[in-house]
Amino acid sequence: QVQLVESGGGSVQAGGSLGLSCTASGSTYSVHCLGWFRQAPGKEREGVAFASIGGGHTYYADSVKGRFSISQDDAKNTVFLQMNSLKSEDTAKYYCAAGGPLYGLGPCRGDPSDYDYWGQGTQVAVSS
Repeated sequence: QVQLVESGGGSVQAGGSLGLSCTASGSTYSVHCLGWFRQAPGKEREGVAFASIGGGHTYYADSVKGRFSISQDDAKNTVFLQMNSLKSEDTAKYYCAAGGPLYGLGPCRGDPSDYDYWGQGTQVAVSS
């Protein structure tokens, strides 16, 4: 089992910045990708940004490219998501997720079916 502890989030005005962090513990040897999904009311869960643990590869949804940046501390199994130039449409509950493609083959993707472990979620609210 893998446990995920999230921190960060909150409320900000449009154009502002927020940060999120997620630390994985437990059977982390099975984790190839660590990152974030988000879900707004009435919308599908969207893969936002992911980092490959020890692999140096990142994935970003088109909607956040150029504004969000994911970084990682592999030794601590932690990823950080820096969110800049926030828009009202970024308002959602953000969930940390851990997993990756089967046997670690292939890049990290924003497909929920690739992820076995989920955090409780943290709210991000952007007011316009």
